[in-house]
Amino acid sequence: MDFFEILEILGTSTFAISGALFAIEKRFDPFGVFIIAFVTALGGGTIRDVLIDRNPIGWIHNVNYIYVVIVSTLIAIIFRKSIGKFSRSLFLFDAIGLGMFTIIGVKLGFDAKLAPIICIALGTMSASFGGIVRDLLCNETPIILRKEIYATASIIGGTVYFLLKTYENPYIINYLVTISIVILIRVISVKYHLSLPTFYKKR
Repeated sequence: MDFFEILEILGTSTFAISGALFAIEKRFDPFGVFIIAFVTALGGGTIRDVLIDRNPIGWIHNVNYIYVVIVSTLIAIIFRKSIGKFSRSLFLFDAIGLGMFTIIGVKLGFDAKLAPIICIALGTMSASFGGIVRDLLCNETPIILRKEIYATASIIGGTVYFLLKTYENPYIINYLVTISIVILIRVISVKYHLSLPTFYKKR
């Protein structure tokens, strides 16, 4: 297992826990919690793989991802009371997953020899589209459609990755810096209530 595969496993786990916590907060039954964890963890990657014609799709080819989702969901359920406040835990795991899946999508696009802007778009889809499916299933407005800085963090992170590739850095450094940038932007934007400008008048 190389470093990239470790990132995929960790990213899947963090997003699965994020989705499970979200579903628990909504008071879903155990099966509902698993479904939300599943689509949060693997939904974005599935859409990405379909778009780049990656065959077979990642989690179909490697059943270990299913096991990761199952174990992560059980951890979230069993330790739901000791994890801490749901909103804080949900945000933390979601931010980490956002960073990890951004670099995963960007790298897969790069490996497929796609244009940088397409790679960045794939990274953004990988990181945020699972959350869109989660929110829609939970009857919530997807966070990516609100004024919060979410997908923007992925776009900036993907751009940073290609800037770093112009230098002869070890690939692990490029991965870690990209992930850290995405997480940092997300954390700072929430902590200081930063958001994208809108053109709507206040009511």
